[in-house]
Amino acid sequence: MQHFFVFTVKNWKKWGLVLTAALFSAIFLLVETESSFSVFSSKENPAALSKGSEKDPNIGLTFNISWGNEMVEPILEKLDKYDVKATFFVAGEWAERHPDLLEKIEEDGHEIGMLGYRYKSYLKQEIEQVRRDLTLAKDTFSKLGYSDIKLLRTPSGHLNEEVLKLAENQGYQVIQWNINPNDWKNPGTQNIVDNIMKQTSNGDIILLHASDSVKQTPKALDTILPGLKNKGFNFVSISELISRADTKSKEIN
Repeated sequence: MQHFFVFTVKNWKKWGLVLTAALFSAIFLLVETESSFSVFSSKENPAALSKGSEKDPNIGLTFNISWGNEMVEPILEKLDKYDVKATFFVAGEWAERHPDLLEKIEEDGHEIGMLGYRYKSYLKQEIEQVRRDLTLAKDTFSKLGYSDIKLLRTPSGHLNEEVLKLAENQGYQVIQWNINPNDWKNPGTQNIVDNIMKQTSNGDIILLHASDSVKQTPKALDTILPGLKNKGFNFVSISELISRADTKSKEIN
């Protein structure tokens, strides 16, 4: 009987250690997951929006454009065909070269955001270089008649807290994404479709491209746009996602 009692205590100690370790692991994972999101940006914790409200089926479709002039119109035609509005993040250097296409994007009812001036990673530049790039971009868009742009996506999405604070001090809301099928790599039309259709949920921000590198995106949109609508999702501008009181922001650590 004594032997049985000792064996039971050892087992309890063993399982107690296992359960304790599991509990701490769960708490750690929860804290890590939750700490990567904050509701709104603040001076102490600048944040980039990567997802909207999970309480309604609104989603944001976004396109980056940094070079080329061949793919914009085919993509605009697909958006018009399925009555979908998107947000286009455009490099200032591209806008300067293709003001007619920028005007076409706006005329079709899409939102315009800024992608800096030159498409070069902000993490590979000194902060004063980043400041000059943002100033040049702002001046460029103002000259083209777009002086009220408040949405900014950094080149390749590269940023840190210093870049984020600079952008916010200049009045920009920095926009990231949480669905990225890497369409610029042309992984296959079906791969682009599957990636988006399987992963998209309420409040998601989808990243696609409209530079000349994409060859499969327009065809993929023929499935993605009606497919997401059939699932009950509503395509809205990024500004509308931001307006939701409980938007989630990805904190930059």
